[in-house]
Amino acid sequence: MTEILGVPVAVLSGQLMLGIINGSFYALLSLGLAVIFGLLKIINFAHGAMYMLGAMCTVLMFDAFGVNYWVALFLAPVVVGCFGIVLEYFLLRRIAGQDHIYSLLLTFGIALILQGVLINIYGVSGLRYSMPEVFRGGMNLGFMFLPYYRAWVIVAALLVCFGTWFMIEKTRLGSYLRAGTEDSQLMQGFGINVPLLISLTYGFGVMLAAFAGALAAPIYSVSPVMGSNILIVVFAVVVIGGMGSIAGAVITGLMMGVVEGFTKVFYPEGSAAVIFLVMVVVLLIRPSGLFGKEA
Repeated sequence: MTEILGVPVAVLSGQLMLGIINGSFYALLSLGLAVIFGLLKIINFAHGAMYMLGAMCTVLMFDAFGVNYWVALFLAPVVVGCFGIVLEYFLLRRIAGQDHIYSLLLTFGIALILQGVLINIYGVSGLRYSMPEVFRGGMNLGFMFLPYYRAWVIVAALLVCFGTWFMIEKTRLGSYLRAGTEDSQLMQGFGINVPLLISLTYGFGVMLAAFAGALAAPIYSVSPVMGSNILIVVFAVVVIGGMGSIAGAVITGLMMGVVEGFTKVFYPEGSAAVIFLVMVVVLLIRPSGLFGKEA
């Protein structure tokens, strides 16, 4: 069997694929955080909870109403996104313009409440969601076996990430979003409903997290604590890419997934800390992040 640095190619290929899959989730979650912070200046510590709610909604809609995967993949993000809009309207809007620490503490409290309530109802053992029939099985690439669902996760994440980047950076709606958050009074003078725009932006950022949760439901154990387990890693990814950088969040998310995957091969003991090590090095060399703008 062919080896690279003493490691079989099949093992390296498998870890590369796992890294890309994990990186796809990192990219989606980091993208949502970057949208919310970059446009609204809100440090959304409830983002992991929204990821968890997306997965929980997918499972519960199937258990309670028999909603199939494709419908749930659309409905779960919409439901959680609407919940996010309600949170922004009744809670986050009250601290608009205040120091970032207030949004961090408020969203952290929201996350703890949601997690605590759902733990009380469902426990922490996790719920299972069966793999959709169309995605059962996989393809033999010669050097590795690629499950169909893993391939779908990568494709779906990349499509959503690219679509979000294109909408924000290349369309008139994106220009309204950027202008509305930078000079709200001017935009209101042009007849733009800026408060509604802000609510929809927060709801969209939350939807990205919920979409990642819906994608994760068939391959990960769905539990009320799944969001808290990934949140700190995602925040590290956002810091590495540059707070508020849309492209940086996507590229760095994929990169860190691959770095984490290869670390599991060559130095398994350090795989849980490698992303934070990269974050420290990047902050020492370039405090604004790899793709962030210098202050």
